[in-house]
Amino acid sequence: MQVDMKNMKNMRNDALAIFNASLEAVDPEKAVHKYLKREGDLLRVPGESAVDLRDYEEVLVVGAGKASAAMAKAVGEILYDRRVRGVICVKYGHELELDRIDVIQAGHPVPDEEGTLAAREIMRLASEATARHLIISCISGGGSALLPAPPPGISLDEKQYLTKRLLEVGADIHEMNSVRKHLSLVKGGRLMKAAFPARVINLMLSDVVGDDPGVIASGPFAPDNSTFQDALRILQKYDMMKDAPESVLSWLKRGVSRELPDTPKSGDPIFSQVTNIIVGSNIQALIAGKHAAEALGYNTLILSSSVQGNTAEAALLHGAIAREISASENPVSPPACILSGGETTVQVRGPGKGGRNQEFALLLIEAAAQIPNSLFFSAGTDGTDGPTDAAGALVESSSLERARLLHLYPEHFLARNDSYHFFSSLGDLIKTGPTRTNVMDVRIVLVR
Repeated sequence: MQVDMKNMKNMRNDALAIFNASLEAVDPEKAVHKYLKREGDLLRVPGESAVDLRDYEEVLVVGAGKASAAMAKAVGEILYDRRVRGVICVKYGHELELDRIDVIQAGHPVPDEEGTLAAREIMRLASEATARHLIISCISGGGSALLPAPPPGISLDEKQYLTKRLLEVGADIHEMNSVRKHLSLVKGGRLMKAAFPARVINLMLSDVVGDDPGVIASGPFAPDNSTFQDALRILQKYDMMKDAPESVLSWLKRGVSRELPDTPKSGDPIFSQVTNIIVGSNIQALIAGKHAAEALGYNTLILSSSVQGNTAEAALLHGAIAREISASENPVSPPACILSGGETTVQVRGPGKGGRNQEFALLLIEAAAQIPNSLFFSAGTDGTDGPTDAAGALVESSSLERARLLHLYPEHFLARNDSYHFFSSLGDLIKTGPTRTNVMDVRIVLVR
């Protein structure tokens, strides 16, 4: 197969330009300014009557997530002349210096003591709020791990262990959050319960398929439709009943037997005081990427913003579509760009280092070698893929040949879940640094 190396270089640049356009579309500061408008003493909120700031003595800004500091910065700019204070929790390295709002850095995806401190401070602010307080919440992906508030009798170490195990077995975000909500004093609407009767505007940058407010950061201000029974079933599904901490099993079983109150559900009067607003989502990123690809001359199709499930199956699908484009010019003719988003899962079996985006790319290296002038790109919009400093990786038609020259064998790295070191050696990691946004992943398939 003949590979046009000049063409491949151009495709790399094109893929990066498309990805950067996707990121720009979900910039958290711009997103908040777009949805939260100030007109004198009135705060315009989509779908609601204007909030009169004169009705409130003080504005409390709380939140957690990789994008929450940037979101809070925009809120502070909008309310520049109002009495404002608050607490925001971000992942290490995602901090910003904010006026009037404290920023705490904490562990993600595994929670730590700093996150516990942040959760305690945010709960204290919410509990002290009255009807004369306006609370503006800035929530984004990562908020679940960043606000650990285990109930009495469950240690942070035990919660850390459970989080690690759920990640290792490939539990999806919905399953992870169902468990976390029922092992928390903050999540699953419990923060709203503490804040009532204060008025709450909950701004969310969505990192979940379907943009469900109850799933984003485990829904601290949203109704929770999952139950203690659901959380226990998830542990059973992944055969974790034998190694889950006894304190966790005891707490969940007490909830199932109704010794403990479940999380607040839809219809609870407390939710009459909250407005949940999605200010950024994966589909917005993909639409911006589509416009950028079309401007570069590609015939472009958005496959879906809701791709989830097993990473290997997702890779198989994207490879099949690229082959079809090359063979029959369907579903679009070359030069073609296929975009997809969402969040897949990898079941970790080996001791290596990597993430779902890097593994997705590595799974497609042989497909790329068989399709002339093709490129597969996958990266997390938060700039992080798994426990690595890379956002993701890319493969192109020449990648397999270059790997073999370096004695790099993809199957060995896949067996060890070690995609990071494979792409590091090949020079094909995508490194953006913290983007301070988070709307799941963006995948780009180019065929020229």
